[in-house]
Amino acid sequence: MTGPDVRAPRGRDLKKGRWFRRFGWLHLPVSRQGAAVILACAAFCVNVFAAVDGRSHSVSDTLYGVFPFFACTFLLVERVAGRTSA
Repeated sequence: MTGPDVRAPRGRDLKKGRWFRRFGWLHLPVSRQGAAVILACAAFCVNVFAAVDGRSHSVSDTLYGVFPFFACTFLLVERVAGRTSA
């Protein structure tokens, strides 16, 4: 006797299209949505870098300042890419 399938929908089931394709350790965008995610995150990282670098006194200040923002952004991209790739 089997019951109804009550598994939660996965990210790629919500949208039938693939946004990214896995290429080694990277995910490459294969759709407009994937490219938009990459461009938005790149624009955010450039903005954060410019803001932090303007107030930094050394290279290590800049690296320590941008690391939390860059790490969270890259983890977010990895999460979205992993759920919307093949």
